[in-house]
Amino acid sequence: MHPAPSVIIFTSLSGLGFGLLFWMGLGFLAPTGWVAFAFFTIAYLLAVGGLLASTFHLGHPERALKAFTQWRTSWLSREAWASVLALVTMALYGAGLVFFANRWAVPGYLGAALSLATVTTTAMIYTQMRTVPRWHNATTPAMYLSFSLAGGALLAGQVTLATWLLPIAGVALVAHWVVGDKALARSGTTLASATGLGDRGTVRSFEPPHTGTNYLLREFVHVVGRKHSLTLRVIALLSGFVLPVLILLAGFSHALAAVAVLLHLVGVFASRWLFFAEAEHVVGLYYGKR
Repeated sequence: MHPAPSVIIFTSLSGLGFGLLFWMGLGFLAPTGWVAFAFFTIAYLLAVGGLLASTFHLGHPERALKAFTQWRTSWLSREAWASVLALVTMALYGAGLVFFANRWAVPGYLGAALSLATVTTTAMIYTQMRTVPRWHNATTPAMYLSFSLAGGALLAGQVTLATWLLPIAGVALVAHWVVGDKALARSGTTLASATGLGDRGTVRSFEPPHTGTNYLLREFVHVVGRKHSLTLRVIALLSGFVLPVLILLAGFSHALAAVAVLLHLVGVFASRWLFFAEAEHVVGLYYGKR
Protein backbone atom coordinates (compact mmCIF):
# COMPACT_ATOMS: atom_id res chain seq x y z
CA MET A 1 0.00 0.00 0.00
CA HIS A 2 1.07 3.59 -0.48
CA PRO A 3 2.84 4.77 2.74
CA ALA A 4 1.04 8.05 3.43
CA PRO A 5 3.08 10.31 5.78
CA SER A 6 0.00 11.26 7.83
CA VAL A 7 -0.77 7.64 8.72
CA ILE A 8 2.89 6.87 9.49
CA ILE A 9 3.05 9.84 11.86
CA PHE A 10 -0.27 8.87 13.43
CA THR A 11 0.55 5.22 14.15
CA SER A 12 4.07 6.06 15.37
CA LEU A 13 3.43 9.02 17.64
CA SER A 14 0.06 8.06 19.07
CA GLY A 15 1.37 4.65 20.08
CA LEU A 16 4.23 6.25 22.00
CA GLY A 17 1.94 8.80 23.61
CA PHE A 18 -0.63 6.27 24.80
CA GLY A 19 2.19 3.97 25.91
CA LEU A 20 3.53 6.73 28.15
CA LEU A 21 0.04 7.41 29.51
CA PHE A 22 -0.35 3.69 30.25
CA TRP A 23 2.71 3.54 32.51
CA MET A 24 1.82 6.83 34.17
CA GLY A 25 -1.70 5.61 34.84
CA LEU A 26 -0.39 2.48 36.52
CA GLY A 27 1.81 4.61 38.78
CA PHE A 28 5.20 3.49 37.47
CA LEU A 29 5.82 7.18 36.92
CA ALA A 30 3.89 9.44 39.30
CA PRO A 31 5.53 12.88 39.47
CA THR A 32 3.72 15.87 40.85
CA GLY A 33 3.51 19.58 40.10
CA TRP A 34 5.39 20.97 37.13
CA VAL A 35 7.25 17.72 36.50
CA ALA A 36 3.94 15.91 36.12
CA PHE A 37 2.69 18.69 33.86
CA ALA A 38 5.76 18.26 31.63
CA PHE A 39 5.28 14.50 31.27
CA PHE A 40 1.57 14.81 30.56
CA THR A 41 2.31 17.51 28.00
CA ILE A 42 4.72 15.18 26.18
CA ALA A 43 2.23 12.31 26.27
CA TYR A 44 -0.66 14.45 25.00
CA LEU A 45 1.41 16.08 22.28
CA LEU A 46 2.34 12.63 20.97
CA ALA A 47 -1.11 11.06 21.35
CA VAL A 48 -3.24 14.00 20.20
CA GLY A 49 -0.71 15.08 17.56
CA GLY A 50 -0.77 11.61 16.07
CA LEU A 51 -4.56 11.47 16.07
CA LEU A 52 -4.79 14.87 14.39
CA ALA A 53 -2.25 13.79 11.75
CA SER A 54 -4.49 10.86 10.83
CA THR A 55 -7.30 13.20 9.77
CA PHE A 56 -5.17 14.53 6.91
CA HIS A 57 -5.49 11.15 5.21
CA LEU A 58 -9.28 11.39 5.18
CA GLY A 59 -10.98 12.36 1.96
CA HIS A 60 -13.16 14.78 3.92
CA PRO A 61 -11.45 15.71 7.22
CA GLU A 62 -14.41 17.92 8.11
CA ARG A 63 -16.48 14.75 8.47
CA ALA A 64 -14.17 13.17 11.04
CA LEU A 65 -16.79 13.50 13.79
CA LYS A 66 -19.00 11.06 11.89
CA ALA A 67 -16.51 8.32 12.80
CA PHE A 68 -18.03 8.24 16.28
CA THR A 69 -21.37 7.00 14.95
CA GLN A 70 -20.24 3.60 13.62
CA TRP A 71 -18.84 2.03 16.80
CA ARG A 72 -20.91 -1.16 16.41
CA THR A 73 -19.15 -2.23 13.22
CA SER A 74 -16.07 -0.05 12.72
CA TRP A 75 -12.73 -0.38 14.49
CA LEU A 76 -11.98 3.19 13.40
CA SER A 77 -15.03 4.37 15.32
CA ARG A 78 -14.05 2.29 18.35
CA GLU A 79 -10.60 3.84 18.19
CA ALA A 80 -12.16 7.31 18.20
CA TRP A 81 -14.23 6.55 21.30
CA ALA A 82 -11.39 4.78 23.12
CA SER A 83 -8.96 7.62 22.47
CA VAL A 84 -11.34 10.33 23.68
CA LEU A 85 -12.27 8.36 26.81
CA ALA A 86 -8.60 7.65 27.52
CA LEU A 87 -7.56 11.28 27.10
CA VAL A 88 -10.41 12.60 29.26
CA THR A 89 -9.81 10.02 32.01
CA MET A 90 -6.07 10.63 32.04
CA ALA A 91 -6.69 14.39 32.15
CA LEU A 92 -8.64 13.85 35.39
CA TYR A 93 -5.86 11.65 36.72
CA GLY A 94 -3.26 14.22 35.69
CA ALA A 95 -5.14 17.00 37.45
CA GLY A 96 -4.72 15.16 40.73
CA LEU A 97 -0.94 14.90 40.24
CA VAL A 98 -0.39 18.41 38.89
CA PHE A 99 -2.69 20.50 41.09
CA PHE A 100 -3.18 18.41 44.22
CA ALA A 101 0.03 16.32 44.40
CA ASN A 102 -2.23 13.32 44.84
CA ARG A 103 -2.42 10.11 42.83
CA TRP A 104 -6.04 9.11 42.28
CA ALA A 105 -5.68 5.38 41.64
CA VAL A 106 -9.10 4.62 40.11
CA PRO A 107 -8.93 7.07 37.16
CA GLY A 108 -5.27 6.14 36.76
CA TYR A 109 -5.97 2.43 36.29
CA LEU A 110 -9.01 3.14 34.13
CA GLY A 111 -7.04 5.59 31.98
CA ALA A 112 -4.22 3.06 31.58
CA ALA A 113 -6.69 0.40 30.41
CA LEU A 114 -8.32 2.82 27.97
CA SER A 115 -4.91 3.89 26.64
CA LEU A 116 -4.03 0.28 25.92
CA ALA A 117 -7.48 -0.25 24.40
CA THR A 118 -6.86 2.68 22.05
CA VAL A 119 -3.66 1.11 20.73
CA THR A 120 -5.49 -2.21 20.34
CA THR A 121 -8.29 -0.63 18.29
CA THR A 122 -5.71 1.09 16.09
CA ALA A 123 -4.05 -2.26 15.44
CA MET A 124 -7.38 -3.92 14.70
CA ILE A 125 -8.16 -1.37 11.99
CA TYR A 126 -5.40 -3.03 9.97
CA THR A 127 -5.63 -6.58 11.36
CA GLN A 128 -9.24 -7.03 10.24
CA MET A 129 -8.43 -6.23 6.59
CA ARG A 130 -8.61 -9.57 4.74
CA THR A 131 -7.62 -7.74 1.56
CA VAL A 132 -4.12 -7.22 2.99
CA PRO A 133 -2.91 -10.70 4.04
CA ARG A 134 0.32 -9.29 5.51
CA TRP A 135 -1.75 -7.48 8.15
CA HIS A 136 -4.47 -10.08 8.66
CA ASN A 137 -2.78 -12.07 11.43
CA ALA A 138 -1.94 -11.90 15.14
CA THR A 139 1.51 -10.36 14.59
CA THR A 140 -0.05 -6.98 13.76
CA PRO A 141 -1.67 -6.29 17.18
CA ALA A 142 1.33 -7.91 18.88
CA MET A 143 3.63 -5.46 17.11
CA TYR A 144 1.48 -2.39 17.83
CA LEU A 145 1.03 -3.22 21.51
CA SER A 146 4.66 -4.16 22.12
CA PHE A 147 5.87 -1.00 20.38
CA SER A 148 3.58 1.14 22.52
CA LEU A 149 4.52 -0.51 25.80
CA ALA A 150 8.26 -0.49 25.06
CA GLY A 151 8.32 3.07 23.74
CA GLY A 152 6.16 4.27 26.61
CA ALA A 153 8.47 2.67 29.17
CA LEU A 154 11.46 4.28 27.47
CA LEU A 155 9.83 7.72 27.55
CA ALA A 156 8.81 7.20 31.18
CA GLY A 157 12.41 6.51 32.17
CA GLN A 158 11.59 2.96 33.27
CA VAL A 159 14.98 1.52 32.40
CA THR A 160 14.42 -2.03 33.65
CA LEU A 161 11.06 -2.33 31.92
CA ALA A 162 12.35 -0.82 28.70
CA THR A 163 15.37 -3.14 28.69
CA TRP A 164 13.01 -6.11 28.66
CA LEU A 165 10.21 -4.72 26.51
CA LEU A 166 12.35 -3.34 23.66
CA PRO A 167 13.74 -6.79 22.72
CA ILE A 168 10.22 -8.23 22.92
CA ALA A 169 9.02 -5.51 20.53
CA GLY A 170 11.95 -6.29 18.24
CA VAL A 171 10.98 -9.98 18.19
CA ALA A 172 7.36 -8.99 17.41
CA LEU A 173 8.61 -6.91 14.49
CA VAL A 174 10.71 -9.75 13.09
CA ALA A 175 7.77 -12.15 13.53
CA HIS A 176 5.58 -9.73 11.57
CA TRP A 177 8.10 -9.76 8.73
CA VAL A 178 8.51 -13.55 8.73
CA VAL A 179 4.77 -14.25 8.78
CA GLY A 180 3.93 -11.36 6.47
CA ASP A 181 6.39 -12.30 3.75
CA LYS A 182 4.47 -15.54 3.14
CA ALA A 183 0.98 -14.22 3.87
CA LEU A 184 -0.09 -13.35 0.32
CA ALA A 185 0.99 -16.70 -1.09
CA ARG A 186 -0.59 -18.54 1.84
CA SER A 187 -3.89 -16.70 1.32
CA GLY A 188 -4.38 -18.51 -2.00
CA THR A 189 -5.34 -15.31 -3.80
CA THR A 190 -3.85 -15.16 -7.31
CA LEU A 191 -4.27 -13.32 -10.59
CA ALA A 192 -6.64 -16.11 -11.62
CA SER A 193 -8.89 -15.64 -8.59
CA ALA A 194 -8.65 -11.84 -8.76
CA THR A 195 -9.91 -11.80 -12.36
CA GLY A 196 -12.31 -14.73 -12.00
CA LEU A 197 -10.78 -16.41 -15.04
CA GLY A 198 -9.07 -19.32 -13.32
CA ASP A 199 -11.46 -21.92 -14.75
CA ARG A 200 -10.33 -21.07 -18.28
CA GLY A 201 -6.68 -22.05 -17.89
CA THR A 202 -3.48 -20.26 -16.94
CA VAL A 203 -4.03 -16.54 -16.41
CA ARG A 204 -1.35 -13.96 -17.08
CA SER A 205 -1.35 -10.20 -17.38
CA PHE A 206 -1.24 -9.10 -21.03
CA GLU A 207 -2.11 -5.41 -20.70
CA PRO A 208 -3.26 -3.25 -17.80
CA PRO A 209 -7.03 -2.66 -17.47
CA HIS A 210 -6.54 0.98 -18.46
CA THR A 211 -3.78 3.26 -19.71
CA GLY A 212 -3.79 5.82 -16.88
CA THR A 213 -3.58 5.64 -13.11
CA ASN A 214 -6.50 5.61 -10.70
CA TYR A 215 -7.31 5.77 -7.01
CA LEU A 216 -6.67 2.06 -6.42
CA LEU A 217 -3.22 2.20 -7.94
CA ARG A 218 -2.30 5.37 -6.06
CA GLU A 219 -3.46 4.12 -2.65
CA PHE A 220 -3.18 0.34 -2.70
CA VAL A 221 -0.37 -0.62 -5.06
CA HIS A 222 3.15 0.22 -3.97
CA VAL A 223 6.15 -1.96 -4.75
CA VAL A 224 9.32 -1.51 -2.72
CA GLY A 225 12.56 -3.05 -3.98
CA ARG A 226 13.90 -6.06 -2.06
CA LYS A 227 17.27 -4.34 -1.55
CA HIS A 228 15.68 -1.20 -0.10
CA SER A 229 13.35 -3.29 2.02
CA LEU A 230 16.23 -5.21 3.57
CA THR A 231 18.17 -2.00 4.28
CA LEU A 232 15.20 -0.39 5.99
CA ARG A 233 14.53 -3.53 8.01
CA VAL A 234 18.07 -3.47 9.35
CA ILE A 235 17.74 0.24 10.20
CA ALA A 236 14.37 -0.32 11.90
CA LEU A 237 15.61 -3.22 14.01
CA LEU A 238 18.97 -1.76 15.00
CA SER A 239 17.87 1.83 15.56
CA GLY A 240 14.51 1.07 17.12
CA PHE A 241 15.39 -1.73 19.48
CA VAL A 242 18.96 -3.04 19.55
CA LEU A 243 20.86 0.24 20.01
CA PRO A 244 18.45 1.70 22.63
CA VAL A 245 18.87 -1.45 24.74
CA LEU A 246 22.67 -1.28 24.48
CA ILE A 247 22.55 2.39 25.51
CA LEU A 248 20.36 1.59 28.51
CA LEU A 249 22.66 -1.25 29.57
CA ALA A 250 25.65 1.09 29.36
CA GLY A 251 24.32 3.13 32.28
CA PHE A 252 21.50 5.63 32.71
CA SER A 253 21.92 9.34 32.15
CA HIS A 254 19.48 11.91 30.82
CA ALA A 255 21.63 12.57 27.75
CA LEU A 256 21.94 8.89 26.87
CA ALA A 257 18.23 8.38 27.53
CA ALA A 258 17.41 11.17 25.06
CA VAL A 259 19.64 9.52 22.44
CA ALA A 260 17.91 6.18 23.05
CA VAL A 261 14.49 7.79 22.58
CA LEU A 262 15.55 9.49 19.33
CA LEU A 263 17.02 6.26 17.96
CA HIS A 264 13.86 4.42 18.90
CA LEU A 265 11.75 7.00 17.05
CA VAL A 266 13.86 6.58 13.92
CA GLY A 267 13.40 2.81 14.09
CA VAL A 268 9.66 3.09 14.67
CA PHE A 269 9.22 5.44 11.72
CA ALA A 270 11.26 3.12 9.47
CA SER A 271 9.25 0.07 10.53
CA ARG A 272 5.95 1.91 10.05
CA TRP A 273 6.97 3.00 6.55
CA LEU A 274 7.68 -0.63 5.74
CA PHE A 275 4.42 -1.70 7.37
CA PHE A 276 2.51 0.19 4.69
CA ALA A 277 4.97 -0.01 1.78
CA GLU A 278 5.27 -3.82 1.95
CA ALA A 279 1.55 -4.45 2.42
CA GLU A 280 0.33 -6.22 -0.72
CA HIS A 281 -3.33 -5.33 -1.23
CA VAL A 282 -4.90 -8.09 -3.30
CA VAL A 283 -6.25 -5.52 -5.78
CA GLY A 284 -2.68 -5.34 -7.08
CA LEU A 285 -3.11 -8.83 -8.51
CA TYR A 286 -5.83 -7.59 -10.84
CA TYR A 287 -3.39 -5.08 -12.28
CA GLY A 288 -0.59 -7.63 -12.56
CA LYS A 289 1.53 -5.86 -9.94
CA ARG A 290 2.27 -8.88 -7.74
